[in-house]
Amino acid sequence: MRALVVRQPNEFSVEDVPRPIPGAYEVLCRVRATTICGTDPHIIQGHYPGFWPKEWPLIPGHEWCGEIVELGEGAAALGWKAGTRVAGTSHAPCGYCRKCIVGRYNLCENFGVEGLHSQYGHNTNGAYADYVVHSVRSVFPVPDSLSDEEAAMLDPTAIALHTVKRSRLQPGDTAVVVGPGVMGLLVAECARALGAGRIIMVGRGNRLIRAAELGHETVDFTARDTITAVREMTGGLGADVAMECSGAPEAVGQCAEMLRRGGCVAVIGIPMDDARIPMQRIVLDEIEVVGVRAAAGEMPQAIALVAAGRIRLADLITHRFPLEDFADAYGTFISRAGGALKVVVRP
Repeated sequence: MRALVVRQPNEFSVEDVPRPIPGAYEVLCRVRATTICGTDPHIIQGHYPGFWPKEWPLIPGHEWCGEIVELGEGAAALGWKAGTRVAGTSHAPCGYCRKCIVGRYNLCENFGVEGLHSQYGHNTNGAYADYVVHSVRSVFPVPDSLSDEEAAMLDPTAIALHTVKRSRLQPGDTAVVVGPGVMGLLVAECARALGAGRIIMVGRGNRLIRAAELGHETVDFTARDTITAVREMTGGLGADVAMECSGAPEAVGQCAEMLRRGGCVAVIGIPMDDARIPMQRIVLDEIEVVGVRAAAGEMPQAIALVAAGRIRLADLITHRFPLEDFADAYGTFISRAGGALKVVVRP
């Protein structure tokens, strides 16, 4: 089969490689569409050496839709059939550790242990290929009403939904979302679907313009002091929740300062440097700061909300490329050429 193979940081090409074989409780799927995630460039550029991946080479890609073509031992007994169209997620947890038992499989205590845990496209081969193997714990049937491209976006949608749930958003709350990239826009969509009364998006440039076009209130941090602006927009009290999606270290502390007393900051952006936070305010105003890693069971909910038209995915797709042109797709994504948001790659 054809696959995108990364042999060293920044060294990749589409090559002919052996087609994988599904093991016990796994399925082999023909990939129909993948989308580039913001984590992919970090993996390809080698920003997490020895972790994502443990070693080279790697076939990346973890946001995808495809069709089951072959069942591993035990998969049929669980109801899986060839021909089922599915969307994939990246985590295949052990299922036995304490975190898995209580439903927080995204924090599996056997993360990366060979034979117990896989994170596809990160430390295990992923979906920039004609075919991909996944555990049955990591694929979900999708309805016919969703296109292949929308289905390929369900993994980041589930992560966005997990982010909103971690923020403890309540219906009618005012939510601030920092960073109008794809994840930030998905988080805003999920906040809207879960009943946010107002969504204030903080960012700049064309992506902030896109957020406004989608109906969100906006603050351009290059033109106004963000904290002052959000407080003015909320009668001096601050927002109820904030969701940090930019990865900028300074944004975490700024989010805490934007909140009213008792508010919560959910952080999905991964800063490359340590972040400073206003600890006196955190303590005296009981501000919560919570981390977000992947999703923890939200995939079925995400599928239902997208199928019901409550979350808009097609509006975020801007570019499409064949797998052979991955270098162009990758360049378009990282340079934001042509207003790039979600970039689709098809085998």
